[in-house]
Amino acid sequence: MDTTPKKGSKTDPLMVQSVVKAFKVLQAFDAQHPTMTLSEIAQQTDLDLSASQRFAHTLQQLGYLLKDPGTRQFSLSLKSLDLAYHYRVSSQLVNRVMPALHHVSRETEETVNLTVLDGTEIVYIERIQSRHVLATNVTTGTRLPAYCLSPGRAILSRLPNDIARKVISSSELVQHTSHTETNPDRLMDLIEGARQQGYAACFEELYHGDASIAAPILGPDSQAIGAISIATTLARFSRDEVIEKYAKLIISAARSVSFL
Repeated sequence: MDTTPKKGSKTDPLMVQSVVKAFKVLQAFDAQHPTMTLSEIAQQTDLDLSASQRFAHTLQQLGYLLKDPGTRQFSLSLKSLDLAYHYRVSSQLVNRVMPALHHVSRETEETVNLTVLDGTEIVYIERIQSRHVLATNVTTGTRLPAYCLSPGRAILSRLPNDIARKVISSSELVQHTSHTETNPDRLMDLIEGARQQGYAACFEELYHGDASIAAPILGPDSQAIGAISIATTLARFSRDEVIEKYAKLIISAARSVSFL
């Protein structure tokens, strides 16, 4: 789990810059740029056209990019999913937590997530979707700000105070809704409250009507290495009902898979 803001790599003598640039090309493809020409790749990656051509061609030959012979546009191939697949099947955390996720899903019929902290964001590693429609744009691999979501606060609650404060101070504290807490001191109070309670709950801080509750998964050193969360909606439950129904369950599930 990386809890530090991302840094540049040019000053690191061990960094292989060609690898860095290759990943820049792969990461340039997203929902806004599903297909790109060489000039568009160059624009998105700050590489010159010649370098963009070499890296795109190499990635195409390796099978990670596809090239349309008609439009000459590149797109990600199915092989690009291999990295995520190898991560998931080799992750001790994923293998340990999945039975608990399935149990919580069966017990609640709500959306259940496994998340980890990466810098100032939480990353959704596994997600079992509820039959109740909920934020379908959130999928495995989605990154969202940690400060305004229950998994983020749950994880921060079981990290050293100075690290939690550094994550908050490094975050872009955006007022997503009228309920979003953006005051750093108040956020630290909420994180401390989550530490004492054993869980964190957030309501309508990122999306209107959303509700979630999360508990930290602890490593051998009793620090958080991830979180299990339940996501639901205030259209079906009040804030008090979410806590009454799910607080004990989510704490129990997280403790059952902690590495203590």
